Amino acid sequence: MSNQRLAWHGPILDNHFHLNRNGRYLDAARDFKNAGGTNIVLIHCPDFAAPPTTKHGHKAAYQNTVDMAESVRSELGLSVRVVLGPHPAAFARQFIEWVELDGVKGKEMAMENYRDSIAEAVKFYHEGKAHAIGEVGRPHWDVNQEIWDLSNNLLSETMALAADEGFALQLHVEGGLESTYRDMARMADKSGLPKDRLIRHYSPPNVKADVTQGLTPSVLAGKGAIATLLETAEQCSHGFLLETDYMDDLRRPGAVLGPKTVPKRTNQLLAAGIDEELLWRAHVDLPNRLYGQE
Repeated sequence: MSNQRLAWHGPILDNHFHLNRNGRYLDAARDFKNAGGTNIVLIHCPDFAAPPTTKHGHKAAYQNTVDMAESVRSELGLSVRVVLGPHPAAFARQFIEWVELDGVKGKEMAMENYRDSIAEAVKFYHEGKAHAIGEVGRPHWDVNQEIWDLSNNLLSETMALAADEGFALQLHVEGGLESTYRDMARMADKSGLPKDRLIRHYSPPNVKADVTQGLTPSVLAGKGAIATLLETAEQCSHGFLLETDYMDDLRRPGAVLGPKTVPKRTNQLLAAGIDEELLWRAHVDLPNRLYGQE
């Protein structure tokens, strides 16, 4: 008789998944389903070459993501939660261009455009078409002090809005471990936002409570994450999520991780002896608490 552990038979959620109509699109989501996946958190991905500059443009771009989510639900039977917002990389590059073009006026225009993008995303949230706002954050590469300060100010402003409106935020921030968590926790406290409503996308696999500072880590589920996640999972304050950050870019097949990865890692974690309650929390309880029922 084999002593191999049974496969995971519960729901499986990928917490950060992009789709592109010009990419593999439904075929990528189908790969996730065929590997055992049941739930996708679909993150809006902007056109980095030409991000929207008007309210109408933001609304149209978000509607495209909402429509893709509905196609995945209706054609594949997957559960899909939608997260909409201005990607910090797109905003930072736009800010640089506008300031270089028109100085103070360019800065004011960029700030207004960011706020318009948040406002349009929040409208979708209140209409029940989005489940959280993101990915928002700050540049994860070296920028000048003005861009850094502006990005932090707008992020703090968005956290305060999240506290008032009740939605969770998916964060895209730099790759530091404890220092970044501490900084985000401090900003959340100052903004009045419960720290667990901040979801750190692309989180390192060390999920100890004294590291994550009360934030919710969304762990990039690479093969190298398994050992550290196993070592630290039971010391996580309220749980963790798993993600691929699948990009659906035909120029970069499988980037960042392929769509089959989270189902595969879930079974590897189970086989390695992780507490099944932690997996249930990652795939069911925590997403329900953060995003509500789909």
